[in-house]
Amino acid sequence: MITFINRFEVTGPIDEFEAAFEETSAFFAAQPGFVAHRMLKHLNAPGRYVNVADWADEESFRRALGRPEFAVHRTALQKLGSSEPNLYAPLLERVAH
Repeated sequence: MITFINRFEVTGPIDEFEAAFEETSAFFAAQPGFVAHRMLKHLNAPGRYVNVADWADEESFRRALGRPEFAVHRTALQKLGSSEPNLYAPLLERVAH
């Protein structure tokens, strides 16, 4: 499993960004290898978001990004702000008992 983390700094209208991301979320959820994701909104800084997405493997993630349909989502989000995308591999996980 890999984890994709993308920090967003929204400079356009917040409601447009959230709607565009909702559509992007639906696109990714339908892709093979997608496991789950969470979009987090900063409590004290409007316009700051973090998307944390789990994928079965890097190949599935890259394949989803390479689909022509994704270009529409990428363009919509880029018009509304900037992002800092990165891939991570699990190192340690602990849950409450």
